[in-house]
Amino acid sequence: MTATAKLLALPPQPEGLAWPTDAFPQAALDARVDRAALDGLLDHAFSEPEPDDMDRTHGVAIVHRGAVVAERYRPGAGPDDTFLSWSMAKSITCALVGILVRQGRLDISQPIPVKEWAEGDPRARITIDQLLRMVDGLRFREAEHLGGGSVRYYAPDESDVIPMLYGDGKGDVAAFAATLPYLAEPEAKWNYNSGASNLLARLVSETIGGGRTEMLDFMRTELFEPLGMKSADPRFDDAGNFIGSATCYCSVRDYARFGYLHLRDGVWDGARVLPEGWVDYVRTPSPQSDGTYGAHFWTVPGSLGTFYCSGMGGQRIMMVPKLDLVVVRSGKTAPEKVGAVVQYCKSLVDLFRPTA
Repeated sequence: MTATAKLLALPPQPEGLAWPTDAFPQAALDARVDRAALDGLLDHAFSEPEPDDMDRTHGVAIVHRGAVVAERYRPGAGPDDTFLSWSMAKSITCALVGILVRQGRLDISQPIPVKEWAEGDPRARITIDQLLRMVDGLRFREAEHLGGGSVRYYAPDESDVIPMLYGDGKGDVAAFAATLPYLAEPEAKWNYNSGASNLLARLVSETIGGGRTEMLDFMRTELFEPLGMKSADPRFDDAGNFIGSATCYCSVRDYARFGYLHLRDGVWDGARVLPEGWVDYVRTPSPQSDGTYGAHFWTVPGSLGTFYCSGMGGQRIMMVPKLDLVVVRSGKTAPEKVGAVVQYCKSLVDLFRPTA
């Protein structure tokens, strides 16, 4: 668990500010932020009919210096409604692994124990760390990330993610992931791998012991309840696996709480939830990813230190250390339009850059 890139320091909790366990503090917008420009961006995202460039936005919340300074929802939705994470669930899975590391129950430098891989199977050398960073060498055909937020998905007859989530593998997503063939030496290349996330989610469950009930209790006791994430609703397959690649429902505010935990270095209200150094680990980009991916978190090169959770349809939790900012966007955007969501979130962040 080493950080090789120079990282911006994570901002501390402002003195005297309440932690958002029960409710997020509310604050007025900083006078240096262009209110008219912010209102214009929000008006566009929530216009009716929905805008052509990024389709439907369910909700947006902006947390600046620990307080909500802007929040809006589509008609018929509000702060108590929950929305599907899609691949933002991967970052939740990563946090669960981190909690077990803090407890001394996992060592990510060790090979992941996968019961389907017999002794001598070259896949048995793959470490937990390599799966978290998606440099595991396994084949997984889901999407090619083309830069700028653009994604090209594999056709259904070529895809691995479709049979895993909706076809023969849906009853046991981890068992399906264990069938993925070994194509390259670990560390040789980066490849987006939802199967890795499901193997990691099963590892968490096996380390805890028990089944679905015990896993859900662990998630609630160790992560959701300490943060006040009361809406969090993870989903499980028929085998009792948390579908850690794609399926958790949360409110926009609870997604913001998850992001806020990471902006505050894994500490919540004086208690360490994630081990020391874990947030630096997840936001350190692997060279194989061309600087865009850490460990189940995406990274943005630049002066703000931005890292984020991402999910299909334009789901985003963006953490911006330089600005002490969390931006959440939940919505339903066609794959070919997600680049517009990326630019939209960047425009929101840019409003908070200090001006001369």
